[in-house]
Amino acid sequence: MVAQEFIVDLDKPLVFQVGRLGEAYQEWVHQPIVSKEGPRFFESDFWEFLTRTVRWAITVIWLPVECWSISMSTRMGHSLHEIALMVAFGILVWTLLEYSLHRFLFHIRTKGYWGNTMHYLLHGCHHKHPVDGLRLVFPPAATAVLCLPFWNLLKFMSTPSTTPALFGGGLLGYVMYDVTHYYLHHGQPTSEVPPKS
Repeated sequence: MVAQEFIVDLDKPLVFQVGRLGEAYQEWVHQPIVSKEGPRFFESDFWEFLTRTVRWAITVIWLPVECWSISMSTRMGHSLHEIALMVAFGILVWTLLEYSLHRFLFHIRTKGYWGNTMHYLLHGCHHKHPVDGLRLVFPPAATAVLCLPFWNLLKFMSTPSTTPALFGGGLLGYVMYDVTHYYLHHGQPTSEVPPKS
């Protein structure tokens, strides 16, 4: 007797279905569905809400946190030159962290139920639904959770007075990445040089 292959029902919440694809998940997730209206992830309206983010929320929420963090290092006596270097280093740390996560975690090959489910939530949904306008930036609730280990990593690597500016720089790197990522998917990038006025 041959086992019947599982088929995802796109009219039902997806997150707890995709794990059942097993080894077929990798092929399924890399066959994009191009639709600006993304699928429902969860049955619960609360959890569904936490997965959807309008693009402007990233700057509205995180730029004030960046400014506050950087100002903390300023109030602790660092010069503008030192602050600029710390912010630049924070951006560099974020860039290396983002590259490592993307390269080694977001593109990992999974085939088990929980591996497929977690991969879909973290990054697979982006491959399956590449123009879902409400899931192209990372949700603020998830970012807030990840800020704690990022803060602790920077705290471990630096001094109490430099940690806030490094953290602010890292958040600035994240915001720059996320708004650029959104623009590349939803903007109208062009290589044309605008005419002189």
